[in-house]
Amino acid sequence: MTTIVSDISEIFSAVLSNDAWMISEALKTDAAWVVGAFATLLGGAFFLLLYKYVPWVERNLESTVMVSTYLLIGVIIFVEVFRRFILNVQAPWSTTLPPFLFLIMTWAGCAYNVKLRTHLAFAEFRTNMPRTLQFLCLSLDAVLWIGFSWIVVVTSTQVAANSAANFQILLGTDNVLQWWFLVSVPLSFILIAARSMENWLTDLKNLQTGAPLIAPVAIGAD
Repeated sequence: MTTIVSDISEIFSAVLSNDAWMISEALKTDAAWVVGAFATLLGGAFFLLLYKYVPWVERNLESTVMVSTYLLIGVIIFVEVFRRFILNVQAPWSTTLPPFLFLIMTWAGCAYNVKLRTHLAFAEFRTNMPRTLQFLCLSLDAVLWIGFSWIVVVTSTQVAANSAANFQILLGTDNVLQWWFLVSVPLSFILIAARSMENWLTDLKNLQTGAPLIAPVAIGAD
């Protein structure tokens, strides 16, 4: 127990020092899982409050990120294909930046679909269950998503910190660091945890008021 507390203290000290190598080393201990659990839950709670008091963010955050990155990827590909085959020139980063933008789009999209409940839905099967069992299944969904988010927040933060400690540069650029993009993964999974909490609170309210717990959903619906 004393060792864990000491390692947690080292993680916070490393973060406050703003030293990427110290952060990377501190996150290699088991204490990273404890800190990651709190970061996932507290981060999710923060976004829940943000959604409550800033409705525009609740409605549009993930979709705005998805559409923006998708359009940016499309513009880069279109412009650089034209430049390559018509003008015989090409930006060296044009083939390395889109995959990182796609990474951001993908995990923001995952959070969006957790919001819509198009992942782990099984609506046709669950509608035939008693209400109590339906609520237990929905609660299991929330636990699984928060658990998945916890694991990814810890492991992806370790990857991002290691990238920062090694000064990994986006290929084709001189000073754009890869960790600037990699950090989007733990942030996205904190959003997923927030959406899971939001859904569970809605389910609890529906259980108490007698409203339907299971509703048919479609990918892309909002």
